[in-house]
Amino acid sequence: MSRAGQPAEASDLIDIDELIAAYYDRKPDASVPEQRVVFGTSGHRGSSLSTSFNEDHILATTQAIVDYRASQGITGPLFLGRDTHGLSLPAERTAVEVLVANGVDVRVDARDAWVPTPALSHAILTYNHDRSADDPGRADGIVVTPSHNPPRDGGFKYNPPHGGPADTDATGWIADRANALIAAGLDEVKRTRFADIDADGLGSYDFREGYVADLADIIDVEAIRRAGIRIGADPLGGASVEYWALIGERYGLDLTVVNPEVDPTWRFMTLDWDEKIRMDPSSPSAMASLVARRHEYDILTGNDADADRHGIVTPDAGLMNPNHYLAVAIDYLFSHRDRWPADAAVGKTLVSSMIIDRVAASLGRQLLEVPVGFKWFVPGLLDGSVAFGGEESAGASFLRFDGGVWTTDKDGILLCLLAAEILAVTGKTPSQRYAELEAQFGASAYQRVDAPATPAQKAALGKLSPDAVTATELAGEPITAKLSHAPGNGAAIGGLKVQTEHAWFAARPSGTEDVYKLYAESLRGPEHLAEVQAEARAVVAEALGGA
Repeated sequence: MSRAGQPAEASDLIDIDELIAAYYDRKPDASVPEQRVVFGTSGHRGSSLSTSFNEDHILATTQAIVDYRASQGITGPLFLGRDTHGLSLPAERTAVEVLVANGVDVRVDARDAWVPTPALSHAILTYNHDRSADDPGRADGIVVTPSHNPPRDGGFKYNPPHGGPADTDATGWIADRANALIAAGLDEVKRTRFADIDADGLGSYDFREGYVADLADIIDVEAIRRAGIRIGADPLGGASVEYWALIGERYGLDLTVVNPEVDPTWRFMTLDWDEKIRMDPSSPSAMASLVARRHEYDILTGNDADADRHGIVTPDAGLMNPNHYLAVAIDYLFSHRDRWPADAAVGKTLVSSMIIDRVAASLGRQLLEVPVGFKWFVPGLLDGSVAFGGEESAGASFLRFDGGVWTTDKDGILLCLLAAEILAVTGKTPSQRYAELEAQFGASAYQRVDAPATPAQKAALGKLSPDAVTATELAGEPITAKLSHAPGNGAAIGGLKVQTEHAWFAARPSGTEDVYKLYAESLRGPEHLAEVQAEARAVVAEALGGA
């Protein structure tokens, strides 16, 4: 019997002392693929226990970032923050040692506390606000987080001066340089021992105050306060815990931090779908304890460890599907932000719900459909040509009231507060509003599943041409599009998407496991979705051929 959604037990918890000891004791071998620095869509991730996230990795990666900054002519301050994972504090201190030794103006949290990803993005953009794109004095940043990953993991992510996730050109350069440094025995890494760094060697910045003080420029906090919306915010043991406390206090909101506990073992979590501890606010299993309290508040919210993801729980529907909430958020925002640019687009990843397409069309807004990865929204959020960018995995951000940029990274705190604003202004919960959208546009059945794939098949899938698909119909409907590149920006999607009028599927290789991810949606119900999925597997198998 599955224990998904059940409280964690002692046997599920990691040994923090063992985890941190392994960070310092284990030395990676750069010739072993699993022990190399590898940047995915959100930085380098791994565990000290598997020799994939250790002191040597962070020494080398930080030096590589220093070298990258120099190659780009970036001389401004570097904002540095960490989340609540057990490996984050050791990694932050390692990074400080390298940055200070290289003469970088490091800005750490003034309270020596946790920093959500959106607060770091906000800090970079605030500092760079009046600086030109070629100003060498612009700031950038590093956030030490593996996001929603299990407690054994660590993560290290670089955000350039645009404030969002680094693109593949930057991360590829940094990873190659870091691995070369490890292979050479770290001889070129400069380092000052943390114990030898005095207070004058480090700059500081109050990330929390800078972020919270600005919220009235993007969320109608007064409407939330006047309506008396009862908000229950669960940081899920993550970096947003003290931010929520200050938000409630600063703006006079009826806001309760339902679980203020921070514990790097996350012993208070319920187990995710695979019986692992994972702080995913979009997972019904991980959010089970919060869903059980849905009748105690008007809106309940959850964030992951670095607060770049959101989960919305309503009394009438429980935990909302992330796609459903994105559709509601888009519908509401473009109807209630009259100072936004009239031609600003709706941004979505190509594996997000087609309900969003229909909402955008009803609003008369252009749809910008991009590959998976929030980095694709960065240019549009910066210049105002994209007013909202959202991912199906419960990550999004949008513009300020005046159409200015807020963050260029995902902001889970922001999207949670928006749910309270929607209820305050419309009198309807986001789930009630979604039911109206479904009545208007059709009921969405959506699912992502993983299917086995060999490394050769994954490589072939990532390079598939639409011509490899010979089928002309999908689940009884004519195929209207076969895509290997995103229609919004022409970028390769690293897989394949096939569309009909009422359904679609997309297949992408996993970057970490021998599986491919199969996304599918139908507006004709669950039975039709099952047909789409079955035929999608056949289409992919045929397209892969002998790979």
